[in-house]
Amino acid sequence: MELSTPDDVETHVASLATVLTEPRPDECVLCYVDRMLDAFGCDTTLRWARRWRDLRRPWATALERRLEARGGFCDCEIFLNGWTLREDLWVADEDGEPTWPAERPPCTGAGSTSSQPCLNWRPWRGSRG
Repeated sequence: MELSTPDDVETHVASLATVLTEPRPDECVLCYVDRMLDAFGCDTTLRWARRWRDLRRPWATALERRLEARGGFCDCEIFLNGWTLREDLWVADEDGEPTWPAERPPCTGAGSTSSQPCLNWRPWRGSRG
């Protein structure tokens, strides 16, 4: 592909951004947000949760309220306050302490109409909501 003008470069970068941030088929919202946080970080908003909703379940208008009810006011807070990987999916770190695996398990799927997390996730005990 020849990128000979600034417009060509801009179009190419935009298409790459779309491809890199596209939810995978049947990927649940939490697996997607976790993957995007690993790749691109948090901007203190629900940017990735909103992107997943807009692309996969635009009718899920209560998604943000549900995440916020568990303390997830931005993408990273979803995991700090609201949800965690099931403990049986954790691994031991170099000190033998349980931690999330560097490579997450495959998403078990969200279903074609669900905006709920897949079975890899559970609410934090004592979280709001």
